[in-house]
Amino acid sequence: MTPLPIIETKDLTIRFGGHVAVDHVSLQIPPFTFKSIIGPNGAGKTTFFNMISGQYRPTEGSVFFKGKDITSLSPALRTKLGIGRSFQLTNVFPSLSVLENVRLAVQSQRNIGFNFWKNYLHFSELEDRAYGLLKMVLLDTRWNVPVSTLTHGEQRKLEMAILLALEPEVLLLDEPTAGMALEEVPSILEIIREIKNRRDKTILLVEHKMDVLMALSDSIAVLHEGRLIADNTPEAISQNHQVQEAYFGKDRTHG
Repeated sequence: MTPLPIIETKDLTIRFGGHVAVDHVSLQIPPFTFKSIIGPNGAGKTTFFNMISGQYRPTEGSVFFKGKDITSLSPALRTKLGIGRSFQLTNVFPSLSVLENVRLAVQSQRNIGFNFWKNYLHFSELEDRAYGLLKMVLLDTRWNVPVSTLTHGEQRKLEMAILLALEPEVLLLDEPTAGMALEEVPSILEIIREIKNRRDKTILLVEHKMDVLMALSDSIAVLHEGRLIADNTPEAISQNHQVQEAYFGKDRTHG
C-alpha cells in the first residue's frame, strides 16, 4: 500500500502581476525520502519553497501536510505541525554562545518557558540535547564561543542545529551551501547525508551542485519556467532530454 504523501501540492500556482512564477505544480513527497528541486535560474524553485513553508500564499492550488490542507496556515503554524525551513531561523543571539543558542531552541520546542526562580542549569537534559546536536553538525568544539565569532559556514551549521532542535518532520533546505567557502562545503554535505541516512525525516532540497544532488537524492523534481517538467530518479533525470534542453538549450542536448 502506497503511504500517504507527507507533503503534497495540487495545481500550486502563484502570479506576481502578469508573471506566473509557479504554474500548476502538482507534486507528492513520500515520508522519509530525500527529494531535490532543480531548475535553471528563475525556474520558480525558491518561490515553490516559499509556498510550502507559508511565506507566500498561492494564487491557485493547495498545499497538504499528511493529507491536511494547510494552504491558509501561517509559517509559524506550519512549523508547529512539523515543517521546518532553514532560512526562517533568524532568532540567533550573536552575543550568546553557540550552545546557548541551540539550548534556547530546544527549550522553545519543549514549551519550557523562562522561570526567574529556577536557573536554566537545572535543565541539564536541555543542554545535553543541545550539545548532541552540535556534535551532529560538527560544532561541538565551538560550543562555548559567541555566535558572532563564527564563520559563514559555521553559521550555516548552527542554523542546521537550531532547525533540528525544533524536531521537524520535514526539512526544507534552500541552497544550504550558498555563500560557503569551498573548503567548508564537504562538511555541511556530510551533515545532510547523515540526517538522510537516519531515515527519520523527509528532506526537500534546492541546490545547484548537480553532483551533490545525484549522490544524495532519492528523486529529483525539475522546474522550468514555473512548470514541473520531470520528477524521477537521479539516473532518469540525468538522461532526460527535456531536462537537458531546459538547462543547456537545443544546441547542446546531444553534445
